[in-house]
Amino acid sequence: MAVMLAKNWCGSDPSGWWMSEKLDGVRALWNGYRLTTRTGSEIHAPDSFVASLPVGVSLDGELWAGRGTFQQVSGAYRRIDQAVWKPIRYAVFDAPDASGGFEDRQRALADVLAGNSGPAFVVAQRQCVGRSDLDAMLAGIVRGGGEGVMLREPGSAYESKRSASLLKVKRVHDDEATVIGYEPGTGRNLSAIGSLVARLANGTTFNISSGLSDAMRTKPPAIGSVVTFTHHDYTDAGVPRFPSFGRLA
Repeated sequence: MAVMLAKNWCGSDPSGWWMSEKLDGVRALWNGYRLTTRTGSEIHAPDSFVASLPVGVSLDGELWAGRGTFQQVSGAYRRIDQAVWKPIRYAVFDAPDASGGFEDRQRALADVLAGNSGPAFVVAQRQCVGRSDLDAMLAGIVRGGGEGVMLREPGSAYESKRSASLLKVKRVHDDEATVIGYEPGTGRNLSAIGSLVARLANGTTFNISSGLSDAMRTKPPAIGSVVTFTHHDYTDAGVPRFPSFGRLA
């Protein structure tokens, strides 16, 4: 099942759009009989977890165990271990095969999961009343250790692609790193570099691929140069998440 993916919010008026917390979990699709990742790989959940989900009804959501637990969840979803799975819940935010617009699908979700005593729950949604409302919600989530906000266009259909009806709103951070090497490119970048190998001041190394122009891939920043990049916080190992090249420092 192809899933609906979000585009980045670029400052458009959010009034009337539905807001929910952007959960830092593992995307999980339930086709009514089987739980998989968005790429179709089977998720080996315990039988009790799977048995609690509605038969014959498709769900789109994330495996989630609370804020700041992405690594815990991503390490657990390949293992059938009751103890590891105990804190994991299935946060459901859409019903791909239900008819109607977003509001209709939310009502369908509420009906199908009503009284469900298992791990599945419907992610709370509320309509935004303006930019300041969105800013306040985002600030509260980030302050509490969360990742961001998802915006859904009222009345929108479920689209199995990256959609302008689903937007993600996140606060990004920036940092500096020293270029220490390059990774070769593949495909259209076969004759250029694929990414910069960079090192933080504390010695942590990582790759920067996103944000590099074609010209920069052909003539990358010199080894030893310092670059600025944006990222979405750090993993438990101190590696920047989703780093994107900004500029030469």
